[in-house]
Amino acid sequence: MIDINEIADGFSAKKRKSRKKKFEDECVIPPTIPKHVLSTLTMSSPRSKKAIASYVEVQSREKVLHAEKVKSEHVLGNDYECWDVHTNKDRYWVVTDPTNLYSHDMFPSLDYTLSFHIGVTTRMMAASRGAPNRVHKSRFTPVWRRWEQAADALDTAEEAEDFQAIGMRCRESLIQLVRALAKPEMVPNGQAAPKRSDVVGWSSLIANTVAPGQHNETVRAYLKAIAKSTWDMANWLTHASGARRVDAIFVIDAVHTVLDNFGTAVIRHESGSPERCPDCGSYSVETDFDPDLMPNPYTSSCTHCGWERQEEGN
Repeated sequence: MIDINEIADGFSAKKRKSRKKKFEDECVIPPTIPKHVLSTLTMSSPRSKKAIASYVEVQSREKVLHAEKVKSEHVLGNDYECWDVHTNKDRYWVVTDPTNLYSHDMFPSLDYTLSFHIGVTTRMMAASRGAPNRVHKSRFTPVWRRWEQAADALDTAEEAEDFQAIGMRCRESLIQLVRALAKPEMVPNGQAAPKRSDVVGWSSLIANTVAPGQHNETVRAYLKAIAKSTWDMANWLTHASGARRVDAIFVIDAVHTVLDNFGTAVIRHESGSPERCPDCGSYSVETDFDPDLMPNPYTSSCTHCGWERQEEGN
């Protein structure tokens, strides 16, 4: 016969065991922290955070509730910051620099997003690197090729010797520029012509030719000044034993400015393109350069009315 007391004791033990198990398995999951409170629980740079939040609000037209920098990475000479941004409607990865945002719904992985961002922005920068437009590139192809070689070298440069070599390439770009533009008729009567690699001497004569007259006095002085200062900087970088990346960037950017400005002045002078369209008076006149159209490689057209003319050139 079964003892009632044994049954009671069994139920009692089972109840105690059940209570113990329930106690061990219980855990308290904290509630989700409101997005607007997250900012008070993280450490970040207020200035950077404000800039990121402002960017997201402008791009998404949503209200930013929280922004937190979660990762920084240095790739091919560039620093990239990755931010996790919560808005009142969505959540974004924001990657700099250049800055762009990516919705978490489409880009759930930050590592993938960063790889995607670097790939796209690198292709964009490669496409825009060098000559400012097609006319410049067509007219000064060898010159811009030298500059692009210097800019490409910066991507992998690490030591002072690498940055010095970039200075040498920048010197070659400037030398190539004056050699492409120098003409004997630019030298005044009774004056000895500068040596072929005399960037300062030839750039002064070139500036006198492509920006003549009192009207261009300021432009002419500017061209001479940037040519000399940039040549001095390129020489300095070439021999700087403690050269750093920032030094090379200064010189590369300065050389780009020289090529851009001299190129613009030369194209304006050689093409003879009018400032305004002779048919409709619009300032929307564009100049093109095609070496196959020799002896007059320049053409002009008005994007407003369609007027076109092949230039006689100089």
